[in-house]
Amino acid sequence: MSFRTIEWRDNKVIMIDQTRLPAEEVYNEYTDFSGVAEAIRGMIIRGAPAIGVAAAMGVALGAREIIADTFESFNRQLENVCDVLARTRPTAVNLFWALERMKRVALQHRELDLNSIREMLKAEAISIEQEDLRICREIGKNGAPLIKEGASILTHCNAGGLATAGYGTALGVIRAAHESGKGIRVFADETRPWLQGARLTAWELMKDAIPVTLITDNMAGWLMKTGEIDFCVVGADRIAANGDTANKIGTYSVAVLAKENRIPFYVAAPISTLDLKLASGDEIPIEERAAEEVTRVQGVGTAPEGVKVRNPAFDVTPARYITGIITEKGVVRGDYQRELRALVGL
Repeated sequence: MSFRTIEWRDNKVIMIDQTRLPAEEVYNEYTDFSGVAEAIRGMIIRGAPAIGVAAAMGVALGAREIIADTFESFNRQLENVCDVLARTRPTAVNLFWALERMKRVALQHRELDLNSIREMLKAEAISIEQEDLRICREIGKNGAPLIKEGASILTHCNAGGLATAGYGTALGVIRAAHESGKGIRVFADETRPWLQGARLTAWELMKDAIPVTLITDNMAGWLMKTGEIDFCVVGADRIAANGDTANKIGTYSVAVLAKENRIPFYVAAPISTLDLKLASGDEIPIEERAAEEVTRVQGVGTAPEGVKVRNPAFDVTPARYITGIITEKGVVRGDYQRELRALVGL
């Protein structure tokens, strides 16, 4: 790929500023965890796996800022760093998975000197990034056989290299199908209000010379009805034990339309996106964002001043609308309650 979403370099976190795409390809540098927290909150980096990587790197930066003489003091301050990062985005479970993993590393090495623990945390954050790259390629490899030669694929939001450490989940499936010479083409819907499909997915696919057509969100149903879409694949921010899946707002609508038109609808996500503690999607917290994201588009007002606004950032697609869930360990279909647990060895 011709861009890097996020990386650790010279004890700094470098990430592409996704709020400035596609007009500018700008990379920001962060030297403290609070800057990384603001980048997550402000959508400079977004997408569940990428948020997890950013959170881990934020912890590693935070550890370098801590002044302490004992492990107990160090660990209390590290917990505070994790708490700040945890409050940035409530829906993406990868964020909390990464923070818990980093906290475990610190506790497991509490007998080491503090500088060694800092180095262990840095190594773990880099490892999480590298693991994500490998996992996305496995997801792509597992998902590509599901796509027929010459298929037209609809994807919602951005679940590509920009939403991960690279390659992507839903776009990983699409990339793998393209790389295998299947002659696919992609429909990317705009994904209001942040326009991740228009700004990010279309930009990614064009950079990789994968044929892409941009549509507005409300065109999907008609294109399905007229036979122009053969397959749907999206990412996920959290998957409950029964297979209910939280993803960018509008995913539920796409899934219902796909079911009505007998089009396969797949979710592509790493195992780290599973939250088997939650019985169903009813328990998934849904982030509500600022009204200005709906009433303004890139700074330009598009609605009457003072109008009431709802702006949930995610919705939950019930498992009955999902044909299958593509993970790095294989594809799960049908009895999600049993199959997802088996996938993680429970």
